[in-house]
Amino acid sequence: MSANILSLALPLTVAQLINVLYNVVDRIYIGHIPGASSAALTGVGVTFPILSIVIAFANLFGTGLVLTALVLAFKKPLLYLFGASDATFPYADGYLTIYLCGTVFVMLGLGMNNFINAQGFGSMGMITVLLGAVVNIILDPVFIFALGMGVQGAALATVISQFLSALWAVAFLCGKKALLRLRPSSMRVRWKLVGEICALGLSGFIMSATNSAVQVVCNATLQRWGGDVYVGVMTVLNSVREITTTPVMGITNAAQPVIGFNFGAGEYKRVRSGIQFMSAVCVGYTAAVWLCLFLFPQAFIRLFTSDPALLAAGVPSMHVYFFGFFMMALQFAGQSTNTALGRARQAVFFSLLRKAVIVIPLTLWLPGRFGLGVNGVFLAEPISNFLGGGACFVTMLLTVWPDLKRRERLHASGARG
Repeated sequence: MSANILSLALPLTVAQLINVLYNVVDRIYIGHIPGASSAALTGVGVTFPILSIVIAFANLFGTGLVLTALVLAFKKPLLYLFGASDATFPYADGYLTIYLCGTVFVMLGLGMNNFINAQGFGSMGMITVLLGAVVNIILDPVFIFALGMGVQGAALATVISQFLSALWAVAFLCGKKALLRLRPSSMRVRWKLVGEICALGLSGFIMSATNSAVQVVCNATLQRWGGDVYVGVMTVLNSVREITTTPVMGITNAAQPVIGFNFGAGEYKRVRSGIQFMSAVCVGYTAAVWLCLFLFPQAFIRLFTSDPALLAAGVPSMHVYFFGFFMMALQFAGQSTNTALGRARQAVFFSLLRKAVIVIPLTLWLPGRFGLGVNGVFLAEPISNFLGGGACFVTMLLTVWPDLKRRERLHASGARG
């Protein structure tokens, strides 16, 4: 069971790490722009919730282009509402304007790549993502530093890399190797099918939209209580979290089909073994990451910035934000188990519980209590991990675990009979 999960987890983790590079590489380079690193990094960080919302709606309804036009029309009040200031707005505006113009390539690249993977061409799907990531890594320093384009250069490099990824995906699906090819004659809207697709994508949309809402509330609250420096700190912390949680996502995503297959085959003991292995690996890994972040916070922060003010504010903030990081692994393990066993509603519920019911209210409430200030914003994350992660995992143990044991006993008695 463990070997099956690990064999699937490795390629998934690599693919997800490549995806993370798209965003993280931009921040690494932008955070080292001479004379403007802090403001530039903070400005770009403010744009990410907007981009996430546009892509979330595009994935669900195909209205990304409409939202792009609306965001471009109202970008100034939106950016200020989401945590920008007079110092960081020019950077946020420059990055967002160029990036949004290339949103169509993001939709094509990500959307069409799913059809490549669904046809069994996993290596081709990985090349789609790898191509864009490598081009982005190469073009970023050229545009940002060599050509002196700053954050606009970072956005342009990303758009070009996404264009090439989209071109590769569409070319493959139009070629002879694809089992199901793209044909203009087949591109007819079937509203019943559209409804079914939207229903399947609703849980993913809710999670993406909730993530964006959390980022917006955090940035706006930090701007109020701490200013640009702490919005920049949150950008760094979110970047570190994206990198460090990727292996957890790789393990849990790999475990889902293995657990689901064994559940369908009536191998309930193997299902329990898979859940135990997934949970133990994720908790062990995140505990080790927590120790590294606690002992060497500056090493992680320096990846994104060398600004003394961000370093000084970032170290204590990182200690608070990542406290009890292993509890987040319990959230992932519980949600993945529910998803694998066909309990999608439970998975969505616990995701919303942690983010919408716990994180957002605490982010708004804690800064004004007990003299916490900005620490209240960072403290909301570990509290939500303990409460939400604990509730998700314990509920899984109290509901799924007894059911699996009962099924195992019935299966054993049926085999003997």
